[in-house]
Amino acid sequence: LKLEMPNVDLDRQVAVLAAVPGVVQSLKRCAVTWKKLISGVLKEQLEKVPEGNSPLAEINLWRENDAALRALTEQMKLPEVQKVMEILQKAEPEFTGDLQIVLSDLKTHHMEAQDNAKFLSTLERHLKNLSTGTGVDVISHVIPSLLNALRLVWIMSRHYNKDATMVPLLERISWEISERVCRVVDLQTLFKQDTATAKKKITEAKHTLEQWKKCYFTTCIQVEESGSKRYWKFDVKSLFEKTDYMVSICQDLYDMFQVAEELQNIFIPELKTVSENPKGVDELQREVNIVISPMEDLRFDPFRMENARDWAFVVEEFRADVVVEIVEQIFVQNLKDPPLYKNHPPVAGAISWSRSLSHRLRHTITLFQEEKELLASKRGQEVQLKYLQLTKKMEEYEAKKYRQWRDRAEHVLPLLLKDTLLTLSSATEEPVSIRKSVSCALNFSPEILEIITEAKYMEQLGLPIPEMARYVALQEDKYLRYTNKLKVMLSRYHKLMEMVSEAEIKLLDRQVKELWRTLKAGQKRLTWKSVGIGEFIVQCTQTIGRLELLVRQIHQISEDINNKLQFIESTNLFKFPHSKNGDKCPGAKEFFDYVKCERGKDVEQLVRTYSAIPQLLIEVERRVAYTNSGKSPKLASYYAYWENRIYQALIQLVVKNLQAFNAAILANVPLLQVEAVLSAPEITLRPNDSEIEKMTMQSIQDCVEVTKHFVRWMHGTCIECPPQHVRADEVVTFNFYSDVSQSPLVIEQAVLITQNVQNLLESLRKCLNQWNKYDQLWKSDKDAVLDRLAAQKPPCVVFDEHLQFYMTVTQEVTQGPLVKDEQFIRLQLAPLASAVKGTARNWMLSLGKLLNESAKEELRCLQDEIHVGVFSL
Repeated sequence: LKLEMPNVDLDRQVAVLAAVPGVVQSLKRCAVTWKKLISGVLKEQLEKVPEGNSPLAEINLWRENDAALRALTEQMKLPEVQKVMEILQKAEPEFTGDLQIVLSDLKTHHMEAQDNAKFLSTLERHLKNLSTGTGVDVISHVIPSLLNALRLVWIMSRHYNKDATMVPLLERISWEISERVCRVVDLQTLFKQDTATAKKKITEAKHTLEQWKKCYFTTCIQVEESGSKRYWKFDVKSLFEKTDYMVSICQDLYDMFQVAEELQNIFIPELKTVSENPKGVDELQREVNIVISPMEDLRFDPFRMENARDWAFVVEEFRADVVVEIVEQIFVQNLKDPPLYKNHPPVAGAISWSRSLSHRLRHTITLFQEEKELLASKRGQEVQLKYLQLTKKMEEYEAKKYRQWRDRAEHVLPLLLKDTLLTLSSATEEPVSIRKSVSCALNFSPEILEIITEAKYMEQLGLPIPEMARYVALQEDKYLRYTNKLKVMLSRYHKLMEMVSEAEIKLLDRQVKELWRTLKAGQKRLTWKSVGIGEFIVQCTQTIGRLELLVRQIHQISEDINNKLQFIESTNLFKFPHSKNGDKCPGAKEFFDYVKCERGKDVEQLVRTYSAIPQLLIEVERRVAYTNSGKSPKLASYYAYWENRIYQALIQLVVKNLQAFNAAILANVPLLQVEAVLSAPEITLRPNDSEIEKMTMQSIQDCVEVTKHFVRWMHGTCIECPPQHVRADEVVTFNFYSDVSQSPLVIEQAVLITQNVQNLLESLRKCLNQWNKYDQLWKSDKDAVLDRLAAQKPPCVVFDEHLQFYMTVTQEVTQGPLVKDEQFIRLQLAPLASAVKGTARNWMLSLGKLLNESAKEELRCLQDEIHVGVFSL
């Protein structure tokens, strides 16, 4: 675009040229040409529209406008043009008015184009990424930054701050996003890819479309919060109608792939091994692939809104086909073990399951058939044919299940009703041989209740019921009542048998026989068709009740006897005296005399307790045998049982007491004391070792002989055996002593106590041996030693050494411990220490006397020498 310049010499002054008419006319013709050119360019540029729907086309349009208008604007600024305008303004001011208006429009539109091109260039990088970026993930990253740049343009631009300019730009961006998604989600290649890749691609596309809308509304909030008076309140439908529609298409596509994937996952290798028709499984798998095959051959673009109806038909057809496929797969996969509704029996439940699948199919196909266009299509006819074939299979399956149940019920039910009421774990003819291990159980087949339940549900399904099954179903309440009462009765019986010991089984032989005679009717004679079942239950319940009462009474008496045996078993036969004066312990004889005295008191109480047991057994005899003699033959084994229990209790009595006594011996708590004494030439205990050991053994023997006070019962009775005269002068009383004393447990404890006492005495002997270092005090012949010393006439130093030795001995003994605790014995060393110190003092006195006599003799000798010397002078 170039302005035409006038053929006029413009070097002269403006005023001069403005006064020349020819020049003015020439310039006016030139100005008219300019006006037409500028007006034409403005009209052309204003009428231009972007080429295509891309937002980049709008940027290019404004750049082109800017370039065209800039060329004219720059030419209008040339000196020659400016001088022409000055001459015309000087010559004919009214003529330049129209031209000035055009020039003003040029300036305005140029500034607008320049401003728009500048602001839109800030969007160019984002829009290019949006248009040419690889993958929808790039678009997702571009959208937030693009909308943020648009927000800044809205705030700062003088042109793109109105709905009329911003909305078209947003619509172009929305169109670009939708086009990019269409190119990425290409249906021609999408259904040929693996399911995971296709699902990922669809998910990313759907996320991108949703993000576009989400980021738009986020930007609207940001514009509002920025304080701007111009908000984004655009027509949402024009911006997002297409993308929202595409979101729904993406969701449909994702659902299709998800369904196809789930259908394919059903066909695991194990399905062929459990299926009755492996070839049918292969056929189903091929049909699953056929379900999605129509999507690969679509003749229209589902993303175009004008194809929405066609796409809806495709989706509906797919859903109908999928429902048929899913139902068929569920049916094939669960034929052998169909899922049952709660409380449904196997056969009726399987038929109900099959019918529920049929109902689901029928509902879907009914909706499908309402669309005539779908039904008329080839694929629609294939779906309907597949539906009819599947429903036929289901009907055949239901009929087969019903026939099998009906035949089974008619054959088995009469046999089951002939079963006896009860059954034994081990059959036996004689009740006397029955032991606790023999159990009685209810002989009611669960299959009867199953047939009853099946009959009820079959009737609800509208299927005919066999007469026998109908009759039994009408008697259901009666059978349930009988079985519940029999279960309660048998539960009481088994609890009763668990309560009764083997000894009590023998004791209650007559009552147990009576109970078994009653129960035998249910095990031998009565069946589930019998009339007297109720009367049988009453008789059994009454018999069990009487036996329960008797057993409870016997158990109460047994508990009393057990308490007495527990008292006997836990009695302490070794009660030790308490220390009266602090640390002072009783002597050995005093200790064992106390134990023996206390034991005698306890034995009297034990004998009284033992004597009360026969009376309790006679009470059992009165309740069981209706006698009170204490020698009923029916209770002979029961008497023997309790006599053996008494024997075991006495064994425990003796063993526990010996164990307690042994523990007291080994404990480091002194119970008695002995003294260490000097009985020259030996150091001994008082009482000595053998006496202590003898007293210990006698206490053990006395403990065992406690059982002599427990007189044995006569054979087959609970009456004490009277004394027996073996010889004329010898009376023998039969008691438990001979048996208890020979018990290995008792002998073991007695030997153990003896060994421990011997070890203790040996330890005390070692303690006394330490005093043998002073044995020269009492083993040496004092007179002979003193005579030899006097004959030697030693110096005073020798006497001093001897005296120092005896004084040292006295100090050591005085400073040493006078008490030694060793296990249960306290050794008193004071008598021994006193004796040693006394012997040492005697030695010191004797040496002092000898020293005194020796000094006197030497003094006399000295005096004699002095006298002789005096006289000689």
